Amino acid sequence: MFTGIVQAVGTVSRITPAQSGCRMRIDCPELGPAEWRTGDSVAVAGCCLTALDIDERGFSADLSAETLDRTSLGALATGNPVNLEPALAVGDRLGGHLVSGHVDGLAEVMSVRPAGESRIFRFRVPPELARFVAEKGSVTLDGVSLTVNAVEAREFEVNLIPHTLAVTTLGQLEAGDRVNLEVDLLARYLERLTGVQT
Repeated sequence: MFTGIVQAVGTVSRITPAQSGCRMRIDCPELGPAEWRTGDSVAVAGCCLTALDIDERGFSADLSAETLDRTSLGALATGNPVNLEPALAVGDRLGGHLVSGHVDGLAEVMSVRPAGESRIFRFRVPPELARFVAEKGSVTLDGVSLTVNAVEAREFEVNLIPHTLAVTTLGQLEAGDRVNLEVDLLARYLERLTGVQT
């Protein structure tokens, strides 16, 4: 499990094609990866991946063809930045909201506008995911836990403060870009338990 509170922005340093997907190398020395163990989970742009070939500079992860097709990771190239969050340990502070690292779909940036020192981003989600996005509810975008400010049909807005813009990759987004979206876990289970679909 994760919280959506990004710990560092890493850099994709190598992508090696494999028979069914690829192996991606990510540099993140500031996270102290040498202390991790092989098999630990790391959220990379919101996608839960398994850390392999760990050393003091970073780690590698195997990405399946499905992961490459269904998330924004398939569009990454060497040199691209990615939001990173190691998995929670028992007793860690839960600063954002409960995040599984299982991407539900891609959200498209429709517009970006200034709001003082902050910026308001408007996103469009796939039709089947729109019902899970609620005003003042939580979403995870490229691994970042955010509060929804407004909702209209398939579109919603979030307000990113200067700190979030500075310490995550979201500050680089422009209209037309797509990001990994994970809807609120509780909303998913509530629908399943009640059997109610809208």
